[in-house]
Amino acid sequence: MSTTAAPFTATILGSPRIGPNRELKRAVEKYWARRIDRAELETVAATLRRDTWSSLVTAGLDSVPVNTFSYYDQMLDTAVLVGALPPRVAGVADDLDRYFAAARGNDEIAPLEMTKWFDTNYHYIVPEIGPRTTFALNPAKVLGELEEAAAQRVPARPVIVGPITFLALSKPVDDAGAPISRLDELVDVYAELLELSAGKGVTWVQLDEPVLVTDILPNAAELAERAYARLGASTKRPSLFVATYFGELTDALPALARTPVEAIGVDLVAGSGAAVAAVPELAEKLLVAGVVDGRNIWRTDLESAIDKLANVLKSAASVAVSTSCSTLHVPYTLDAEDGIDAALRSWLAFGSEKVGEVTTLARGLKDGREAISAEIAASNEAIASRKADPRLNNGEVRTRLAAIRASGATRGPADQRRAAQQDRLKLPALPTTTIGSYPQTTAIRVARADLRSGKIDAAEYERRMKAEIADVITLQEQLGLDVLVHGEPERNDMVQYFAEQLDGFFATQNGWVQSYGSRCVRPPILYGDVARPNPMTVDWITYAQSLTAKPVKGMLTGPVTILAWSFVRDDQPLADTADQVALAIRDETVDLQSAGIAIIQVDEPALRELLPLRSKDKEAYLRWAVDAFRLSTSGVADATQIHTHLCYSEFGEVIGAIADLDADVTSIEAARSHMEVLGDLNDAGFANSVGPGVYDIHSPRVPGVDEITASLREALKSVPAERLWVNPDCGLKTRATPEVTASLQHMVTAAAAVRSS
Repeated sequence: MSTTAAPFTATILGSPRIGPNRELKRAVEKYWARRIDRAELETVAATLRRDTWSSLVTAGLDSVPVNTFSYYDQMLDTAVLVGALPPRVAGVADDLDRYFAAARGNDEIAPLEMTKWFDTNYHYIVPEIGPRTTFALNPAKVLGELEEAAAQRVPARPVIVGPITFLALSKPVDDAGAPISRLDELVDVYAELLELSAGKGVTWVQLDEPVLVTDILPNAAELAERAYARLGASTKRPSLFVATYFGELTDALPALARTPVEAIGVDLVAGSGAAVAAVPELAEKLLVAGVVDGRNIWRTDLESAIDKLANVLKSAASVAVSTSCSTLHVPYTLDAEDGIDAALRSWLAFGSEKVGEVTTLARGLKDGREAISAEIAASNEAIASRKADPRLNNGEVRTRLAAIRASGATRGPADQRRAAQQDRLKLPALPTTTIGSYPQTTAIRVARADLRSGKIDAAEYERRMKAEIADVITLQEQLGLDVLVHGEPERNDMVQYFAEQLDGFFATQNGWVQSYGSRCVRPPILYGDVARPNPMTVDWITYAQSLTAKPVKGMLTGPVTILAWSFVRDDQPLADTADQVALAIRDETVDLQSAGIAIIQVDEPALRELLPLRSKDKEAYLRWAVDAFRLSTSGVADATQIHTHLCYSEFGEVIGAIADLDADVTSIEAARSHMEVLGDLNDAGFANSVGPGVYDIHSPRVPGVDEITASLREALKSVPAERLWVNPDCGLKTRATPEVTASLQHMVTAAAAVRSS
């Protein structure tokens, strides 16, 4: 058994790693391009870690999470830690290049799959566990960061994805059984790591087990008790903190409490903590109470939070104040934002402000709420200001929504629509297209920066973007694609672009968060009722259509995805907010149709992302998500073809909803998963057209004609040719023009070959 370390009082569960100005993103991409060497990349990384830890210590945290830094993803880091990288990367001599080959592939190696981290917009790399996987400890990264932290005198607590969550989220390969069946083997590796950590003077280790708040494992409580009884029984180890987040910890809470672990973390933002009082064993534990929201940007109601802390303190030996989850999911600081009106700013808290809220609440818990009375008064004033703001209640929008719902407007049956669309479009079998965006070239980025800085005016910016559109249209015609897109050069992001044109949103200047790897996004803040003052895309799409006789798709983002990729108001049901966004998108589809656009794509890549983690809540979510999509698309005629796109999620639980969306064409990620989703769609009765991605755009490799041909033939086993479309997995924004051109040429060639065979 361990010698129990002194309990900490104020912490966060993890921190962002991209850098306040995306320093890591730029350095990693330069390394990939071989414009800097490994030593330069490691210097950038070490500086970011040092600055992060220093700021957290200065803010007053008495336990600082380390090993939350990653060059790409924490699940991939854990695969390296426990020796679970796939055999196909073993031949890459350099360990860092081997890591990146697993993450994103190369010319010879296919990458691991990527999917969403629970119900967030963060994507993790999915480890593969097969018969050849032999777990073995590789602790270099963890120990290296601990040495750095010790040199800075940081009260460091290494954070590691727990063994249950790691295996539950991994994928079996080569006819292996469920990875969770190997839990005992993996726990032995974790026990070895704990013993090694104790020898280095580590006092606390955090093991993240968010899977325990889900229904992914029906026997999660039994597994938790077994695994942590074993780890807790280690003869030499640090104190153990098992962190859970993103939902209510129910059956697994008493199971964990019966083990020798010293601390348990509960999310009191996504969950109520109702089970805490019913677990007598907590009287001997440190309860780490996540009362500050780590996923959204609203200021904490300090009065409510201090009440929660006082309540759970009745059941635990001691309580530490924490964020509900890692602050990986929120921007670094409000200090980087100009142009926020005073009222809105007073409602917000980004990462550094949330750390301040944690330390304030810890002080109130220790010294009494009178010690933080001024902070509570300021919090109450901001909450009252928000409730009274007229931007949160637009009567015209609410009246229109009620009228449309009452009208019951719908489109015609799918077969009737298909006939009308084929008569209008006259497309060949296996029509080829792309998902929407084309590479964001240096010229596009320079033009956008020049517009922001005032070097060019709006007219010059429009001229440059139209030149880019013309180039993309010309390229697609040369390649022989059947349905074209305008390439989206004018769009900074598929959600932010719309948010900047809709009432009820605020777009940040520097509110970057990591989506995956080096990909960063700036989620807008949806704070009020949503309305569309003017058309948002019509001029760009009609210009593109004027350049070609082939159909050009109108490109819109769907209501659920706009919600999922924004920081959304928390003062009304998500379903109500979704309908407001859907009404704005509906107005845009009607205007595109009136402008002569025959195909409109309303993307919903985040449909799976917002799926609740507990089964009992899923049906209600899927009902309102489908209704919002149908509201956004039911204003057009049957002859106007509606497409949608979904990507990088585990689709099994939403297959029925995908069919219920009733889009005329659904393009869907399928390359990394080798067309597995098509069988599921058929089982769900999906009978509309589908475009399974035939190559993975998140990898730099160019697929060969034979590879794409094989994918298409595999797809034709599940989908008849008259309903099969040919497209990449996702948009091409992040890729370089030469690889896009080669890949699309191979795709068109493959489609022609299969079409004629």
